[in-house]
Amino acid sequence: MNGGAVGVLALQGDFAAHARVLRGLGADVREVRRVADLDGLRALVLPGGESTALLKLMEGEPWLDEVRTFHASGGALLGTCAGAILLAREVSPAQPSLGLLDAVVERNGYGRQAESFEAELEAPSFDGPVRGVFIRAPRLKATGPAVDVLARWRGEPVLVREGRVYAATFHPEMAADDRLHRRFLAAASHPPPVVAARG
Repeated sequence: MNGGAVGVLALQGDFAAHARVLRGLGADVREVRRVADLDGLRALVLPGGESTALLKLMEGEPWLDEVRTFHASGGALLGTCAGAILLAREVSPAQPSLGLLDAVVERNGYGRQAESFEAELEAPSFDGPVRGVFIRAPRLKATGPAVDVLARWRGEPVLVREGRVYAATFHPEMAADDRLHRRFLAAASHPPPVVAARG
């Protein structure tokens, strides 16, 4: 897992931009179009797009189960916009999700396409503000105690992390800023801790 490629789910949405950023950072990138493409990856990006359309395209294979297994085996995940919706424990309005991030996400939380915007985000753990591009963006309505907030806009969490799972309600791949992808790759380069069996 530690030395494998980084996958970008390439069923729908802005996957090509993520792939460009990751390749620019020196990552071996694989576009993932079938469940079998997950084999040998150390990390997977779930890009922005339209979450209901993405779920429709996933119907032919057991994507949700296989991504959960991928994560359980040590794979890191980054979900942006629609990808963040897929990661959440609960989605409003309700739809299937992976349940790998202890958060409640509201689809189109800022409104429709006309309400899209860009903003400087408060991101104390980064070296300066992060630029956020919000396009029909979801909102994080609640997060669990194990979820770290890495960036906020007007006090609301917009970038979070729980273990090896990162979720952004904006599009970092569109902001000419590779710091989130750089951090994600660094997290993906470390194998998960080994938990000793209790006896």
